[in-house]
Amino acid sequence: MRIGVDTGGTFTDIVILRNECVLTHKRLSTPEDPSRAVIEGIAHLLAGPASGDPHSVVHGSTIATNALLERRGARTALVTTEGFEDVLEIGRQNRPLLHNLEVHRTPPIVPTERRLGVRERVGPDGTEKEPLNERAVKKVVDELQETAPESVAIVLLHSYANPEHEARLARELRETLNVPVTVSHELLPEYREYERTSTCVINAYVAPKMSGYLVSLEASIPGGAPLRVMRSDGGTMTAGAAGKNAVHTVLSGPAGGVVGASAFAGKEESRTSSRGGTSSPSNHDTSLVKAISFDMGGTSTDVCLIDGRPAVTKNAELGGHPIRVPLLDIHTVGAGGGSIAWRDDGGALRVGPASAGSNPGPACYGLGGTRPSVTDANLVLGRLPSEQKLAGSMPLDVRAAREAVASLADTLGIDLFSCAKGIVRIANIVMMRAIRRISLERGYDPRRFALVSFGGAGGLHACDLAASLSMDEVLVPPHPGLLSAYGMLAAKPEREVGRSVLGVFPAGSIQVTRTSQPRHRLDALVKLDEVYKNMEKELAGELSDEGIHESSLRFERLADLRYLGQSHELTVKVNSPDEPGCAEGRAAMLADVIPSFEKSHELAFGYCPARDVEWVTARVRASAPPLQLSPPKAPAGDPVSFEGGSHHRESLTAQSRIIGPATILEYSATTYVPASWQALVLNDGTLRISK
Repeated sequence: MRIGVDTGGTFTDIVILRNECVLTHKRLSTPEDPSRAVIEGIAHLLAGPASGDPHSVVHGSTIATNALLERRGARTALVTTEGFEDVLEIGRQNRPLLHNLEVHRTPPIVPTERRLGVRERVGPDGTEKEPLNERAVKKVVDELQETAPESVAIVLLHSYANPEHEARLARELRETLNVPVTVSHELLPEYREYERTSTCVINAYVAPKMSGYLVSLEASIPGGAPLRVMRSDGGTMTAGAAGKNAVHTVLSGPAGGVVGASAFAGKEESRTSSRGGTSSPSNHDTSLVKAISFDMGGTSTDVCLIDGRPAVTKNAELGGHPIRVPLLDIHTVGAGGGSIAWRDDGGALRVGPASAGSNPGPACYGLGGTRPSVTDANLVLGRLPSEQKLAGSMPLDVRAAREAVASLADTLGIDLFSCAKGIVRIANIVMMRAIRRISLERGYDPRRFALVSFGGAGGLHACDLAASLSMDEVLVPPHPGLLSAYGMLAAKPEREVGRSVLGVFPAGSIQVTRTSQPRHRLDALVKLDEVYKNMEKELAGELSDEGIHESSLRFERLADLRYLGQSHELTVKVNSPDEPGCAEGRAAMLADVIPSFEKSHELAFGYCPARDVEWVTARVRASAPPLQLSPPKAPAGDPVSFEGGSHHRESLTAQSRIIGPATILEYSATTYVPASWQALVLNDGTLRISK
């Protein structure tokens, strides 16, 4: 028995897989104590058809995210090289709103009085410029004891090149202060002082709260089942690792949805479409997956491009604070089923980003909400049938929804249905812009991708979005309102580490063949290969501590490259040398990297100059095979065809067809099939909706 749990802003979703049986449950989240909804939901299912003790639980948590956004983290202190105490506040000169003369920066989460400098200095090549002596260590320890922090971040200048000073200082502080200590060379051994400082400070800020939550939650799981946590990059890690490195969980919940969407879009039936004809017979060949995940929940919408595998970024921002760890490249907008519609000062209709949340929720929930939401508008328009019960048990209050939308319509001077249509249309425009941003604005044509729709509200808007982007196919997996929880069970134990190398390869120096002599210096290639080997050993050791044997691991080498003089990098794959001890093998390893980088650069920016290439960071990603999940199946029976009407999804047999306009109802979500669209039920239960 395996359990996946996703805590969202409105609902907490739970999926239990036991042999070939899939059990699901949704309940309103409990923001004041998220673990309460988790434990109560698991207990609800275990008291019924899923009796017994689970073998494992994978959890997507919003604890770290909310602690940062709400600024309710630990009292944190920062120790850095003397003279660099204000890096966190100075930041960079980027202006989010170029022409706004009254820009206000987000204040740092560590105030001036808790940013301490220590006399020491290491150069960018790792050489010691000024030693860290006992007097300097004692001084910073005494200052911290007076400050009484709950957590400490240590970020010394150029520690990625030589971590000796940081390691020494960390040992002293851990022994003396007895508080969690985040050390930059352990968490992020990469250059870029501001981003490294921000990331480490955020981790120190949210880790104590995350650790306490996970310890309490794991102790409450029936049978003492081990708890794993979803990482922002689509992998999983133990609860202990998540408590220590909480910054890796800031996109924990949305990442589960992307992994689930990728799993279903990669199934052979889903790939056999107008986007490319019949697929390869291997269901494990992810290179053919071309999809855009569209997760519309109660509070927000998350979208991500999947071209072979989900897009990953190392440059993200949350609450105005940069974070430089691997994350799935998910773009979020404040448009969800609970997003509130309102009239701005200019008299225009607006939707979001404020949300009704789970309490009181949309007006139609009947829990006291009076402001109109997207869900209320869908109910007024009949896209959401009045007899439908959310999460299987929550009746909808049609009268309350109509009154809420009517009150807004009166202020706008329009009728009820025009207002409801306007709310839905504006929400669609906000979400369409999000999809354009991750596709067209990055050189990808959305028409070559399928839109994988999930989340409780996604199916009501997916076809409209696809039509606005000229996409001809929408996939709706089984249990779409709980796909994020399902994706957590499909995720692999995975870990990534990077090391800054900052090596320059002159233009033309690595155009080699297997039989030619490399034109670049051999010692640079040897050093680079050793860096990768050391990282592979490090990751194997970390995952071995989690019970994952090295023989089951798959290592993937990556590189962050840029043209010399540029300030940002692109990540490309690096092929391992066939013969590690052979100079030609090492040179050939590089021969494939530059063409791949040039292709990526041309796709992203439209040109590819003949210039020197700088190898900025070496990365290794280690992953173990995912859990083998029994695929769901649609009910067997004779295929039938329906025109219009409302249909319960669990009663639809494989290869049945529903011609729109129609509504498909199920426990966790509702799917609207517009006129001129039709839905086909695939053998695994996925709905393929096309024109």
